[in-house]
Amino acid sequence: MARQSEKSLSQTLRAALGVRDLVYAGAYKPGERLSEIALSDRLGLSRTPIRAALARLEQEGMVELIPSGGYAVRSFSAADIIDAIELRGVLEGTAARLAAERGVSDGYLDAVFRTLSELDDIVAPPVEDLDFERYHECNAVFHDQLKNLSGSKIIREEIERVTNMPFADPSAFLKAQVDFPEFRASLLVGQEHHRAIIDAVANREGARAEALAREHARLAKRNLDHVIRNETLKDSVPGMFLVAV
Repeated sequence: MARQSEKSLSQTLRAALGVRDLVYAGAYKPGERLSEIALSDRLGLSRTPIRAALARLEQEGMVELIPSGGYAVRSFSAADIIDAIELRGVLEGTAARLAAERGVSDGYLDAVFRTLSELDDIVAPPVEDLDFERYHECNAVFHDQLKNLSGSKIIREEIERVTNMPFADPSAFLKAQVDFPEFRASLLVGQEHHRAIIDAVANREGARAEALAREHARLAKRNLDHVIRNETLKDSVPGMFLVAV
């Protein structure tokens, strides 16, 4: 029974990832109804995990229930995205504060500092030589470590939930930062934030760690504003066509 349940969860996750990829790739327009039958054929999955995946994506905010039944792709306002980014900052800030207050094992802090050292190496060369893929991977590792700092399962799960919301992921605007000079400086600022957050946690400075984590999330808000104001940047952000400006 347990194996069957695990298989169902795996199929649902596969379906959710598949639908999300299709939406971000522009296979469906904002407001377009998502047919379970069509998705089932396209992804090679039965309708049961497709249905569960759509319900999951509705909770994450990517799709919405429609009066006629079923789900349609959502469109987003800039305010929607700002709210999601702000919520991520609040939750990551809470994780950092609780970690500072409760304490973190030396072994775990050492692992985080190793990630920071790797990020330092990546951003040290001239920006035109930046290894984007490596930065993307290490930045994701850092934010995974950050959400686990407090040791709270509840905090971790809530951060995971909010980062699944469209454009709230810490890496949502990275490609735009790398491709355009006006964004590249924010990678260095972001790395300064990373180090300051962990230093505050290590020094048991809860309020400072929380404020820094929230400020770090606001970098994404600044980048969003640049993307909205510059048409040439929009293709660099997956799914940006979903945003109604």
